[in-house]
Amino acid sequence: MPVRRPPTSVRAEIKQKRPFASPAHEAGVGLLRTADVVRRAVAVAVEAQGITHQQYNVLRILRGSAPDPLPVLEIAARMIEQTPGITRLLDRLESKGLVRRERARDDRRQVLCSITGAGLAATAALDEPVERALADGFGSLGRDDARRLAELLDLVRAGFSTGT
Repeated sequence: MPVRRPPTSVRAEIKQKRPFASPAHEAGVGLLRTADVVRRAVAVAVEAQGITHQQYNVLRILRGSAPDPLPVLEIAARMIEQTPGITRLLDRLESKGLVRRERARDDRRQVLCSITGAGLAATAALDEPVERALADGFGSLGRDDARRLAELLDLVRAGFSTGT
């Protein structure tokens, strides 16, 4: 069980001397700071298996669609963090034997990707370490508060949505 330190304000963590311009500004900086902490915790868990957190995200997406392949652009659209380097990500995963790419039969311009058996095994091996990393960070919230946080984050993302 990790030793929990008492929570500190984001203002104290980043050593900001003046108050934030608004509660929304403080919340935004706090969210960005928190996202970085969560991203680093997941990265530590997955990098122990020789893949990056972005590669893990691709594998997670493809596992969710299996056995159906997905077009490359659909994978890019589903990424947690938008990245312009989806082709390089797929190149690395394919060289490790974790994904397979092939041209679509009905439209040769479209490339379809699917997860391999090795990719499924690698992703399954990461389920427990990733869950543990997330549970460590979110464990102090409890189930109801974690659900409420997820709902609040949904509302925030909706506020940034452009409708496209």
